[in-house]
Amino acid sequence: MEPHGQLLEPLLIALTMSPSPDQPRAQTRTSDLLIQLANASDSEEISVGELLEALSDRAFGIVMLVLALPCSVPFIYVIPQVVSVPMLLIALQISAGRHTLWMPEKLKARTFPRSAFKSLAARAQKYLGWAEAISAPRLTFLTKGGAERIFGLFMIVFAISIALPFPLTNTTPGIAVVIMSVGFIERDGLMVLVGTVLGTFWVLMLIFFASVFFAWLAQLQGMLFG
Repeated sequence: MEPHGQLLEPLLIALTMSPSPDQPRAQTRTSDLLIQLANASDSEEISVGELLEALSDRAFGIVMLVLALPCSVPFIYVIPQVVSVPMLLIALQISAGRHTLWMPEKLKARTFPRSAFKSLAARAQKYLGWAEAISAPRLTFLTKGGAERIFGLFMIVFAISIALPFPLTNTTPGIAVVIMSVGFIERDGLMVLVGTVLGTFWVLMLIFFASVFFAWLAQLQGMLFG
């Protein structure tokens, strides 16, 4: 088994354990909240601002999750580098301790068809279902206050790694951000911690191999031209 596989195995086992009966769950699941918002009005359009207001503090995790998903697919380039910019801006807001996601007013005023949002909400129930099934409010102190701001700093590092147009720099950090985003959405500190450990391990490994590679290049240059 690869080194990172050995690291992840106990963490994945912990994640897949069912939460104990006395652990409270969020009053409204995120997927249900999206469905409620989609059916809240008969108007034909919904604005980005309405969506952010309804999601409240969960907007950070939802938007970050949507942006990080394409980054977690191996051997995809350009798209991760493009979405890493808004990911970095959101991570900066998390580390700054903002309670609501800031977006330019022009962007918040943009609207899209409610029918398209209903379709998106229906798909969200399917794809968020796995996360909502294994997550629950655990170690919630890690998802708010000073701890949340610290994890925002880690997200900044992962977004910078995703922005680098080199092999192996975006997939694992992208997966790490996906896990952390679900943790913030569901107030599951364990998932936030797992994502942070995974992303940090991978970034440190990249730094180590990069330093070895450049040291080898310097040695080779010395042998050839010294």
